Amino acid sequence: MVVIGVLFFAITLEWWILPLTLATYAALILVAPHDQVVRNKVLERREHRLATQSVSLKDRDVPLERRVRRLPHGEVRQKVEAALAARRRTALAIEESGDIAQTVLGDVIPKLDSAVEHLALFAEKREKAARIIRDSKTSTDASRHGYRGAELEELEKKLRAADAEIYRAHEKLSALRARVVRISTESEDTAQDAAAKLNADLDALNLRLDALRSTAFPPDDRQPNC
Repeated sequence: MVVIGVLFFAITLEWWILPLTLATYAALILVAPHDQVVRNKVLERREHRLATQSVSLKDRDVPLERRVRRLPHGEVRQKVEAALAARRRTALAIEESGDIAQTVLGDVIPKLDSAVEHLALFAEKREKAARIIRDSKTSTDASRHGYRGAELEELEKKLRAADAEIYRAHEKLSALRARVVRISTESEDTAQDAAAKLNADLDALNLRLDALRSTAFPPDDRQPNC
């Protein structure tokens, strides 16, 4: 409202436009809180935001181990379970290392937790996509999933790429304990350099898994209900 009034004044150079604009704007501010339509719109947006946050918090409240156990039995679940085990072994190795190693590796555990969390979420989306493929191939209702022909082939290609990404992430996480043990035996300068490389690798892994989780597969509204 104010911007429109200023622009109109700049074009016409009519002095009365500015006080009229300010008076109208002030009236809207006073009236809006009491206007039922405006209040309903504000409440709808607030309820939608709270509902979205509630779903997100509900997912986060479920322990990671329990969510992993919900994955179908198979190689993907085994890889994620192995990543969880690698996380525990790495944390124990850091706890048992010397003061220098514990100091330079102080940021590793949170980053490692985040990486395993991203991996589990990515695995969940991978399994949903796998279920779409299975159901699309066996269902006679083509409109149920919306995937047929070339689109289904593309989804199968993404599934194979996801399997490769999960395998690579599992390999990187499984190698962390050995890297921590080596750092614990190094001098301070060498340990700092090695720890910086380890942290950088974890940062890169987190970024990649988070990006893959967001972009690798279709939105949930095209996936079957669990």
